[in-house]
Amino acid sequence: MSARVESAWYSGKWWLWLLAPLSLLFGLISGLRRGLFKLGVKPVYRAPVPVIIVGNLSVGGNGKTPVVVWLVHWLRTQGYNPGVISRGYGGKSGHYPLLVTADTPASIAGDEPVLIVKRTLCPLVVSPKRGEAAALLVSCGVDIIISDDGLQHYALARDIELVVVDGQRRFGNGHLLPMGPLRERKWRLKQVDAIINNGGPVQDNEFLMTLAPGPLIAVNTADKVAPTPPDRVHALAGIGHPSRFFSMLSHLGFTLEHCVALGDHQTVASSQLHSLQSAPLLITEKDAVKWLGGHDNTWYVPVDAQLPLAFEHLLLTRLKELHHGD
Repeated sequence: MSARVESAWYSGKWWLWLLAPLSLLFGLISGLRRGLFKLGVKPVYRAPVPVIIVGNLSVGGNGKTPVVVWLVHWLRTQGYNPGVISRGYGGKSGHYPLLVTADTPASIAGDEPVLIVKRTLCPLVVSPKRGEAAALLVSCGVDIIISDDGLQHYALARDIELVVVDGQRRFGNGHLLPMGPLRERKWRLKQVDAIINNGGPVQDNEFLMTLAPGPLIAVNTADKVAPTPPDRVHALAGIGHPSRFFSMLSHLGFTLEHCVALGDHQTVASSQLHSLQSAPLLITEKDAVKWLGGHDNTWYVPVDAQLPLAFEHLLLTRLKELHHGD
């Protein structure tokens, strides 16, 4: 999707109405497809272990990856051995399902799967067919599966559905693709187990998630001294909502000389670094896993999701219900 169209979704441009017939067609096709899975006409894979979906209604990054990382760590504290499946967007492996390791290049597996593996060291499988990925994970000995995205992948049966919402952008103009950013209409929220609001402000029945930044980590070498506020720095982000990253750096006290906003999953070109050599460069962890170099003073900012106890209690209740239903 072009950057111009994506920007228009959140600014109410009138010309998007020209795409209304395509949105109507998209809704009809997606509704028919959903119905075929529900009726059993199209096959659905049911894993022998619980499956948790971490998805969203809109395209673009809403903060699902920090939730997945949080879930892996939290489930371990509850005695589970979790694994993750992913579509691996941006990766170009010709062989699926692919078991991802910390040494797998992001160009093969996608940036988010590599980030998750580096952060958690949990088994992770990438495949366009999520049932295929889930089956391989089960053979690795996991006893619960987290699906990074996949709310609309109805070929995979699920036990718990979590939807992540960008608290600032929410659902844009509220229309389906391509007129708006939605993959499904907002009625779908009534069917999920929990709505996680990334950054707030929260609305009814939403759980607030905040992202806590960690210490800066050098991308290239370990013998550098990290910049500290109020140092002047450059910033670069290839995520769904780059301005969120830039605002976080400003709140940390950094003075941003120049900000480069890339598309979600986009890799930086060397030509984009020429004007950024005069100061340290701060990037996201997602950009760091696919960093090709070109700036000798680059740092990434890790972030950790923080979720309320009420959300943990909801998860515990749902997991107990699943076990009692076995």
